[in-house]
Amino acid sequence: MSKPQNRVRLTAGRVDAFTCPAGKSQAFLWDTDTPALALRVTPTGRKTYVFESRLHGDTIRMSIGTATDWPIEKARGEAQRLKVLVDSGQDPRELERQQQAQKAAAKAAATAKALTVGEVWPLYLEGGKPKRKDAWKPRYRADLEAMAAPGGEKKKRGQGTTRPGPLYPLLALPLAGVNEDVLKSWYDREAVAGKHQAARALMMFRGFLRWCAARPEYRSLTDRDAGKAAAIVESLPGNTRRTDALEAAQVPGWWAGVEQLSNRTASAYLRALLLTGARREELAALTWANVDFQWRKLTIADKVETTRTIPLSPYMAQMLSMLPRMGPYVFASTGKAGRITDTRASHAKALQSAAIEGLTIHGLRRSFSLLGEAAGAPAGAIAQVMGHKPSATAEGYRPRSIDALRPFVEQIEAHILALAGVKFDAQAEPGKLRVVSVT
Repeated sequence: MSKPQNRVRLTAGRVDAFTCPAGKSQAFLWDTDTPALALRVTPTGRKTYVFESRLHGDTIRMSIGTATDWPIEKARGEAQRLKVLVDSGQDPRELERQQQAQKAAAKAAATAKALTVGEVWPLYLEGGKPKRKDAWKPRYRADLEAMAAPGGEKKKRGQGTTRPGPLYPLLALPLAGVNEDVLKSWYDREAVAGKHQAARALMMFRGFLRWCAARPEYRSLTDRDAGKAAAIVESLPGNTRRTDALEAAQVPGWWAGVEQLSNRTASAYLRALLLTGARREELAALTWANVDFQWRKLTIADKVETTRTIPLSPYMAQMLSMLPRMGPYVFASTGKAGRITDTRASHAKALQSAAIEGLTIHGLRRSFSLLGEAAGAPAGAIAQVMGHKPSATAEGYRPRSIDALRPFVEQIEAHILALAGVKFDAQAEPGKLRVVSVT
């Protein structure tokens, strides 16, 4: 700090003439009109107005601004304002820090308020995996992307370009602006093109809102229950539970239609769904590493648990052994996923050939359960093979070992094959059997 005698009345001429003495890192010229104001100069010639005072026995020094930017009278006024604060016991530096923090918070709030759904949606796709799962199921992830796609791409089938996905209009909206009125208006527009598609898109968007509400950075911006408003729920189409399944009399026609498919992988996959009762994604993700031909076991991904192991029945072993090994997946494909992903077109051909209507891929899972009951297998064994959540009230349920399950799985398989008219040597080793289909 400079010596008290270095005081003059600051004028434009004195400010311009003031320089830093040689050998000094800085020099001060104090104002007589406003004693707390000084002009500081450095060896480079930079001149800055500073405020200096004492608070609670400590020296406070703050920069006001450069002599180029601040006229002398304005600098005096700012020094006087700071002096009033100090005399009242307030630290101007702390007040300035608080103001800067408030400005930063206001700016962050404004930025957050402008955050759009489209900016957060990719983060949801990346990190919004279901509970207890390592990642989205490939099919569901693809559906999420398709629901929010901008459209305009050439159709894979037919002429023209694709239309935007149902969720695409929501991407441009601020996340903080998504409320029940907005979603009701959006749903009503999308339902004109297709109620069930719009309803499915709404269910997916509810998942997105739940994810946002669970994250601290988005929680204050998210109306988690916006998609559950009564006005929206009342507009949803009825959720009719599907009950489609193969009747015993339909099994021969269905089996023959599937066997005749030119896509041999799809043919084996569809038959495997009927013979195991597995969910389509569980079986599609089956790898060769999880097929044990020696001890006749299959380990597949499970919706309830991480995995489940079931017996590998004789015909299934034979069928799988005849598939080409094109990579890690049993039901391999040359597509991007490296495995079979969608067999609806193949299944439709088989259904058309068999004159069967309304049977879905998931209907094959229901068919396994019903045909298993007809074969005389216990309900608990059927549920365990299918990966249903255990029920302690059903059949006094208790998990069975693989060896205990095996007779029932083979019993169900034999019943289905008998209905289909398929005969083969169940005692032969996989790869050595000659399957004969009797129509």
